[in-house]
Amino acid sequence: MTDNYFPGHRRNLFILGLLGALFFIPFLGGVHLFDWDEINFAEISREMLITGEYFRIKLNFLPFWEKPPLFFWFQALTMSVFGVNEFSARLPNALIGMATLFILYNIGKNLKNNRFGFIWAGVYFGSILPFLYFKSGIIDPLFNLLIFLGLHFFIKGSWKRRKPEQTTDLKSVWIQMVLAGLFVGLAMLTKGPVAFLIVALCLGVYWLFVRLRFFVSPIHFAVFAIFSVLTLGVWFGPETIKNGPWFVEEFIRYQYRLFSTPDAGHGGFPGYHFVILLVGCFPASIFAIRSFYKKPKEKEDYFFRDYQLWMKILFWVVLILFTIVKSKIVHYSSMAYYPLTFLAAMVIDRILDRKIVLGRGMKIGLALVAIPFILATFIFPWLGRNLDILRSRITDPFALGNLEAEVNWTGLEVLPGVLLFSVLIAFLVYSKRNNLKRAFITLFGGTALFVFVGLIFFVGRIEAYSQRAAIEFFESKIGEDCYVHNFAYKSYAQLFYTRKQPPENPKSNDQQWLLEGDIDKDVYFITKVHKEKYVPKRDDIVRIGKKNGFVFYKREKGQGNEVERE
Repeated sequence: MTDNYFPGHRRNLFILGLLGALFFIPFLGGVHLFDWDEINFAEISREMLITGEYFRIKLNFLPFWEKPPLFFWFQALTMSVFGVNEFSARLPNALIGMATLFILYNIGKNLKNNRFGFIWAGVYFGSILPFLYFKSGIIDPLFNLLIFLGLHFFIKGSWKRRKPEQTTDLKSVWIQMVLAGLFVGLAMLTKGPVAFLIVALCLGVYWLFVRLRFFVSPIHFAVFAIFSVLTLGVWFGPETIKNGPWFVEEFIRYQYRLFSTPDAGHGGFPGYHFVILLVGCFPASIFAIRSFYKKPKEKEDYFFRDYQLWMKILFWVVLILFTIVKSKIVHYSSMAYYPLTFLAAMVIDRILDRKIVLGRGMKIGLALVAIPFILATFIFPWLGRNLDILRSRITDPFALGNLEAEVNWTGLEVLPGVLLFSVLIAFLVYSKRNNLKRAFITLFGGTALFVFVGLIFFVGRIEAYSQRAAIEFFESKIGEDCYVHNFAYKSYAQLFYTRKQPPENPKSNDQQWLLEGDIDKDVYFITKVHKEKYVPKRDDIVRIGKKNGFVFYKREKGQGNEVERE
């Protein structure tokens, strides 16, 4: 194992920290949280602060067994410091993003050298979806980082056992196994037992590659597994002792159901995650593909070569596992970002050393994946200023209602596309002049800037079409003593954006009572325009407005059991 400490080490750490701070933190609160995941998670964290219950997860102040609590603890912490808002909900991932850049740099530096570490961190930073996730309020960035660290320490433990004479700089195999178990346990505490499954599958595949030889002893694996379970027990234990096993049982049933059946609206074709990784991890994905070709013969450090094998195994395990899983959601393959960017960094490192040629195939691949992004930045503003073209082709009433939103398209929205096109041209020019270092800095730095600027120009406008009318309605009810209920469609926005408090009346979540019962507060109903036909037609349920595909109703307190109008 190498640990080359080049003079640029501190400078590189400073650059990565500066990039993370400048790109991940600004504008986190610039747009409302998106249904479902962002609002769902933020609402859970908000309710933690209200109830003071940090072990029993609640949503709408009812037990919610779909997720463990670790990420919500982080969100609750930032909310307690910066207030309940979008910035606080997304800040944990921005900080995780900065930590990820430091971690990848240091791992890469220790695996090979300073330059490789910087390339790996830079490739992760400058790829579209890996960058985008650090600007979000979803669980997966923390979940993936913890799984990766768990596997990383397990790999180091296996090296310490097999090559003790070459790993004097590493702590004992026992410490590595404890750390591996700790991080995998924390990952399970973030999103569930799939964390252990991913690592266990990687270990099993690697065992086959080494021809069934034990690369760690059974007792080492047992230590890893025990500490994984003990870490998860930080939550399971107190929850079970306090409230019995039913909550944990429901959590386990949900995890099984998630893997065995497709969620409503989350099906997909078998190659779904291949396409997501190819397009979403641009430009890293193009270079990662080259790592699966036959490589030139060269003498490589054992540890780097072995790590490369582990990363390929991790990549295929994630890709195949979530291809098999019935639900197809973008987040599921996000664990593959780590091995994919490692493999891309490895190829780029060899290109810089002139061991691999930056060939026509890679350049064409970059152009083919970049062109749809560039075209999108031209097409969307044009369509936004010519909505009649869309209206003539759309039959869905809700989508037509969304298009009624007042969104100002200035024409400047093409700038991100112009930027990405310029980045691609500059990369090709620099590479033709053999200025490869500048070419790659331009490509990945420019792509990060493209995503950053693209978010500023497009996300707010997309949100204006998709949900802003509903959220503004919810916000208008903050502080009003009333019930707000979404009718015939699923949403969490009415909880977070009305700042709902713990209900005093146990019937407050009963839709039938809200519609027909002797209510003790005014009730506001919100539905989508194509669901309006299901709203009971009664004198006491009054239509009070309609905006951008959403319809609003009010039923005043003291009115119950009214007879339907003919």
